[in-house]
Amino acid sequence: MMTDPIADMLTRIRNAVRVERPNVDMPLSKVKQGLADVLKREGYIWDWQEVEEQPVNQLRIELKYGPNGERVIQKIRRVSKPGCRVYRKARDLKPVLNGLGITILSTSRGLVSDREARQRKLGGEVLCEVW
Repeated sequence: MMTDPIADMLTRIRNAVRVERPNVDMPLSKVKQGLADVLKREGYIWDWQEVEEQPVNQLRIELKYGPNGERVIQKIRRVSKPGCRVYRKARDLKPVLNGLGITILSTSRGLVSDREARQRKLGGEVLCEVW
């Protein structure tokens, strides 16, 4: 049994980017789909899709690289952990690297980036930071 599937997802992405893989597979869940959707909206990945496999469906993420092979995702870091949850109000959300990165939050309206959370005036649990 896995205690932190979000950290597992972020580690798989981090490892795949480090060895410049075109895509990465992981077990599917709604939270992981939401994270992949936010990464796609913010331009950190090309796309994601659900792959039918036995015994568990897989989430396949197509990673994005620059024209010369440079990494779009430089760092991806888990903030809120199962043993220590981190929550922020909308007014307390600060831009990551002066707006070059994003924070992904779990709010009452689903998973959103820090930009969307500030626009909608939503707070929530800080899942991870990407830059």
